[in-house]
Amino acid sequence: MLTVDFSRFPLAPGDRVLDLGCGAGRHAFECYRRGARVVALDQNGEEIREVAKWFAAMKEAGEAPAGATATALEGDALALPFPDESFDVVIVSEVMEHIPDDKGVLAEMVRVLKPGGRIAVTVPRYGPEKVCWALSDAYHEVEGGHIRIYRADELLARIREAGLRPYGTHHAHALHSPYWWLKCAFGVDNDKALPVRAYHKLLVWDIMKKPLATRVAERALNPVIGKSFVAYATKPHLPRAAAEAAAQ
Repeated sequence: MLTVDFSRFPLAPGDRVLDLGCGAGRHAFECYRRGARVVALDQNGEEIREVAKWFAAMKEAGEAPAGATATALEGDALALPFPDESFDVVIVSEVMEHIPDDKGVLAEMVRVLKPGGRIAVTVPRYGPEKVCWALSDAYHEVEGGHIRIYRADELLARIREAGLRPYGTHHAHALHSPYWWLKCAFGVDNDKALPVRAYHKLLVWDIMKKPLATRVAERALNPVIGKSFVAYATKPHLPRAAAEAAAQ
């Protein structure tokens, strides 16, 4: 289930991509399939080991084209182990709401992104997330949980302050908002509640089968209750005079 829409976020074979806070690796895998040179980074060592296994399995199965590479790396988003201007593309999906120093994370992403490079940032959307917080303290008051809820204009202001130029936004995963409302209402750890189990089956069916009815419904509902807010931006090229001054 991808949150980034690659029709709005072009990726060319050979692009060097950083999936920052990659989690289980869904976006990293898609970039690898598209021929990119991918680095998937997360602070969770267990997840990184699983991502590395999947990269190896994809290579063995021939799922990635010639020239594509994939590396899974454990690391700190606030101290990325890469030189300046290392990547053509950076993806940070459902990460910034977890990190107290979100400005520091953005600064690191801008540092490692090449001028002219592209970045995709996704966070939980304000409205659906507020409902979850209102229904359940356990949803967010956990170690490593969500510590803030972004309004769209707030996130875009953060992106601009970091020196990036936003060029597009959208919402995603409307069908997942009711699922999380049910989880929060019946208990975030209570997967046995009948409404939760029934809705989970619907989501699995939708993901696996991609029926037209649910695709149309989600597209219609995304502007209203989309679970995620997605923003795309570019890192501008410095004017020649400014670049020369920065190099001195």
